Amino acid sequence: MRRLLLLPVMLCLAVSLLSAAEFSTIEDLNGHGIGVQTAVLYEELIRERVPDTTFQYYTMPNDMILALKSGKIDGYLIEEVSYGVQKKNHPDLAVLEEPAGYIDATCIIGENERQDRLLAELNQFIADSWENGLLDELYDYWIADFDPVNDTCDVTGFTGENGTIAVAVEGGYEPFSFISNGHISGFDADFICRFARAYGYTPEFYEVPFEAIAPGVESGKYDIGMNIVVSAERNETGTLSDVYYSTPIRVVIQGESDEVLGFFDSLALSFEKTFIRESRWELFVQGAGLTFLITITSIIAGTVLGFIVYMLCRKGSRIANGITNFFLWLIHGMPTVLLLMILYYIVFGSSELSGTWVSVVGFSLMFACAMIDMLRVGCNAIGRGQFEASRALGYSERQSFFRIILPQAAQHFLPIYRNEVVTLIKETSVVGYIAVLDLTKISDLVRSRTYEAFFPLIVTAIMYFVLSAVLTKIVTLVEHAIDPRRRKKDKILRGIKEEE
Repeated sequence: MRRLLLLPVMLCLAVSLLSAAEFSTIEDLNGHGIGVQTAVLYEELIRERVPDTTFQYYTMPNDMILALKSGKIDGYLIEEVSYGVQKKNHPDLAVLEEPAGYIDATCIIGENERQDRLLAELNQFIADSWENGLLDELYDYWIADFDPVNDTCDVTGFTGENGTIAVAVEGGYEPFSFISNGHISGFDADFICRFARAYGYTPEFYEVPFEAIAPGVESGKYDIGMNIVVSAERNETGTLSDVYYSTPIRVVIQGESDEVLGFFDSLALSFEKTFIRESRWELFVQGAGLTFLITITSIIAGTVLGFIVYMLCRKGSRIANGITNFFLWLIHGMPTVLLLMILYYIVFGSSELSGTWVSVVGFSLMFACAMIDMLRVGCNAIGRGQFEASRALGYSERQSFFRIILPQAAQHFLPIYRNEVVTLIKETSVVGYIAVLDLTKISDLVRSRTYEAFFPLIVTAIMYFVLSAVLTKIVTLVEHAIDPRRRKKDKILRGIKEEE
């Protein structure tokens, strides 16, 4: 039955086979670059047949299309059902006649107290769905007859008497999971929504990179992860459900097409698809707002935290300085994305803290470490004589620091502070790894729907430039406000009575 349902997709493949002249077999690609999506394991199907091939890994499926067209790779591996969608948007794609192999997809169940119950319920639902034809119905609707514009997923009607289930999906992979009109949609989403209605759950979907789904589920952060390819290794380490769909894996290569749009027509179509269709411009606004929220909150919290820690350490306590130096070494030496994943999947793995606020915690710690270093450099640049002179004039230690030392030190570290603000804005682009729909993640999701790169990437870059310009302007105004060389005479002489 499943193979018969593949016939509509296979018919559209037949035409593309004629244009693949350079490569006709999988062995022909030996020694050439082949793209594969990270963590799907499709390369294992052909590795022995192309021993001299270098596999290149990509996060998003549409990135492999761009790599193929630019000559960075000569082919890539993808499910036949997904290729059918790509072919509609890129008629110049072609496939080899022979499939690379066949894969079965399952759900992975989270390591928590509900694991056994969810596994039993999900397996029963899958068995019933095969028997009553529901999976065939979903396959026909989302895959065989997929309409990316009009097909929708019903995300209502949940009773929720058995609680909420956190479901990890890729979110940028038509026709399995994607954002349509601001809501999650696709084969996987529809399948889980029907399961939730049948067993009294309310699903909460989290769009995360595919390679982060299994680790997130195994850590207990999510209850269910979708579209996990069955393998012997995953059977050993994860708790997998029964198979809920199967598909051949195709090798996609560059073909030919007679359909050519003019430059301006192509640009206009790309703009319409990126911003106008489904009001996708709203997604960019939401992503920019979330990026700004994470950035500004982290800057404020990190500045306050760093200042407090510095004040606790500045008198030379060996214990306080030892602990602080250890954390400075630890956080400075750790890649940003790794720090966020450790916080999200391990430190806060069992909590309900959202990815947004985990990001704020992570970036606040990073900015606090930078703030401590800046204060140390700035204050050490001020000679000891300044402090001693202020004490001789009757200032207390606290007054000496805040009125004499800190204003001068700020002149030394504020330029560095401004650069750290810009750096933080750019580093927030990795929060998509922990299910945060920031500006970069929104750009990826839109590109996965439109198969267009120009406008999503350029507009995203412009938005980051604007955010950086606004925040650096604010820091520059503060820097100018405390610069003694810019103060007016009446402010310099305030409190000093001039002799007549």
